[in-house]
Amino acid sequence: MQYLQVTQHSFFLKADIHGRPSGRLFFYLEIFMAFPTTDNKSELKAVNEILASVGQAPVTSLDQTNPDVALCYMTLTDVSRQTQAEGWTYNKEFQYPIQVNQDKYVVIPPNVLQMDLSISNTFYGSCDTVIRSKDGQKLLYDRTNHTYEFDVATIQADIVWYFDWVDLPIPIQDYIVARSSTIVSQRLITDSNLYQMLSQQEVFARARAMEYECNQGDHTFFGHPEGHNYYQSYKPFHALYR
Repeated sequence: MQYLQVTQHSFFLKADIHGRPSGRLFFYLEIFMAFPTTDNKSELKAVNEILASVGQAPVTSLDQTNPDVALCYMTLTDVSRQTQAEGWTYNKEFQYPIQVNQDKYVVIPPNVLQMDLSISNTFYGSCDTVIRSKDGQKLLYDRTNHTYEFDVATIQADIVWYFDWVDLPIPIQDYIVARSSTIVSQRLITDSNLYQMLSQQEVFARARAMEYECNQGDHTFFGHPEGHNYYQSYKPFHALYR
């Protein structure tokens, strides 16, 4: 959770000969941002990489009121969440068992970005689930039967998890930093040449992340069930070995 303290000040453009204020009334805000952080060295390194990409000096700590640091850190966490929400091999699980509570609700854990019933559920055909909020908590909702209640003890769900920064694979971290640098340059510097250069670096980082995903995912166009790969590619040395 981030904390924001705002102090409002006002002043007049000028005063008249009697010392009374006249002219337009202006307001300005002093915003002091402080956010809890793990102060992890890898997070700090990522923020410093973003600062360096836009020509800013590195910092020694994330817990500062420096607005540039706050912008970089906020952008890093936002892009991390957006990127992980796409669903990659490292943060997707299939047929994950989830307990139904005593109210027959399926409560969504705070580190879940996406959840849907697996096709292996025996009652899958009669359900169409989405995540919705009720009474301040996120629950799994059945759109077909118009209910939050599930008359089973356990369901199996396909889940996209949200991981902390230190748990992300290096290629994914690199892409998130590159994407964050592009966004920060647009918000902070507004230099079109710098934005174009960082955008090119972002494309390269995205390509490396996708290569990592392809290597880890063992994807196939044969339509096998998610999480499984029954296809064994032809290897010429098998024939030569005979």
